[in-house]
Amino acid sequence: MGIIGSILVLSFLVFFHELGHFLAAKLFGVRVEAFSVGFGKTRILKKQIGETEYSLRPIPLGGFVQLKGQSDFDPKLRDTTSDSLYGIAHWKRLVILAAGSLFNLLLAFLLFIAIGLMGKNELAPVVGKVEANMPASLAGLKSGDEILSVNGIKTRTWEDLSGAIAKSSGAIEIVFLRNSQEYETTLTPKYGESKNIFGENISRPLIGIVSSGEVRLVSYSLVDSIPYAMRQTLESSKLILQSIEKMFSGVVPLSEVGGVVSIVSITKKATELGIVTLFAFTALISVNLGILNLLPIPALDGGHILFTLYEMLTKRIPTENTFYRLSMAGWIVLLGLMGLGLYNDILRLINGTMPF
Repeated sequence: MGIIGSILVLSFLVFFHELGHFLAAKLFGVRVEAFSVGFGKTRILKKQIGETEYSLRPIPLGGFVQLKGQSDFDPKLRDTTSDSLYGIAHWKRLVILAAGSLFNLLLAFLLFIAIGLMGKNELAPVVGKVEANMPASLAGLKSGDEILSVNGIKTRTWEDLSGAIAKSSGAIEIVFLRNSQEYETTLTPKYGESKNIFGENISRPLIGIVSSGEVRLVSYSLVDSIPYAMRQTLESSKLILQSIEKMFSGVVPLSEVGGVVSIVSITKKATELGIVTLFAFTALISVNLGILNLLPIPALDGGHILFTLYEMLTKRIPTENTFYRLSMAGWIVLLGLMGLGLYNDILRLINGTMPF
């Protein structure tokens, strides 16, 4: 059931991405010739509704929308009639091209709202250890204290607390709970060495406390879940962009790149851990799909956006040779990354480190 669930999740993510392109095209009067979930020449299911052929194809890890006038390899084959992709204003084309990724980000946002409403297990902002001669101990904080707010900002999780301290500048006001009574104290964090999520040494404000390890179910009201979902979506997007930058700079080794087998494996595991974990992982994959598709690689939506911006600025389309070479280069990069991910997956399977 886990494998089937993971394939269904990935198929739904692709469907939602293509749905964004589809609805934007319809909005601007562009004819949609085909809408397919899955790849392959064989059509498992097919139905013609109006001008669009809807189909389900056998390779579930993908899908596509075919728009009138769309040509990925030869700009001379473009149809410039009023109901084609290249017969509308450039800004409308940009919206259509970006709509798939925007829909993936929207899906992640909605999933994070659902997670906020259902509740998620989080580290509580409860102090486990106070380091001697650090700002927290000098300000009177003790083990067992629960930090309620930092500079008036409520801290419901240890992540909230850590983030508030990291963003602080100068003295901070802390409200904490001890023996069912609230107290206030003011302290000034001192800069010290720490490690970020990529294992790099960084300098950041520290107050000298360690988490107690207490885990609580944290949920939000409908009103509070909206800013929570927005923060999670933005943080996830930022993390993915940072990961790409760290990979190209060599901080993240290429051996960490995962392919479709890793995605299916981890999704399978997430389905077994419960609906909240599955929603959280699906949201992350959706953000990943949205951000990666906006990269300026000619084979991706971001590459087509780049070509469109070029046309807007220069008032001419790329030459056939330039368009073809850049498109081929984009496909080589894309297929190379997919091959690298598959190669790493095979090594993990051989070494027994794949989390099945």
